[in-house]
Amino acid sequence: MTNAFPKSSRARDLALGFLAGALAVAIFHQFMVYVLGVVGLGGGQIYSMRGVPPFDAPRIVSQMFWGGVWGMVFAAIAGKLPDWPRIVLGFLFGVCGPVLFSWTILSLMRGNALFAGFNPARMLASVLINGFYGIGVALIFAPLRRWTAKVTKAA
Repeated sequence: MTNAFPKSSRARDLALGFLAGALAVAIFHQFMVYVLGVVGLGGGQIYSMRGVPPFDAPRIVSQMFWGGVWGMVFAAIAGKLPDWPRIVLGFLFGVCGPVLFSWTILSLMRGNALFAGFNPARMLASVLINGFYGIGVALIFAPLRRWTAKVTKAA
């Protein structure tokens, strides 16, 4: 079985990771927020244009930016990941990266309770939303990487 994430240049990978992460927020993350809202597990508004601190940028823009940053982290480690299905790798990345960061470091920075206050509904929603985001990153990043490798080879 070949590696799902073929070799590429580091700078290009980071740029593609950012793009994959931002797109994964706009598509996968927001879709799961919507689904959870429909089933009554979340009350988040999708594609929210409400301003968030510190720059009063629309919430969706902020989420896509940070999704892009996490996408760069994914791109940086993609070549070192085990040869598992992309869906599994992406889900584990979304849970082990953004979720654990949010439950610990971000909670401490914001003065919130650690681990979503151990509220099972909030914890489950966070795992599903960010796990689905991670799946999106993995599914978007690999084809982008292959496509740009072909384009640069042809040039």
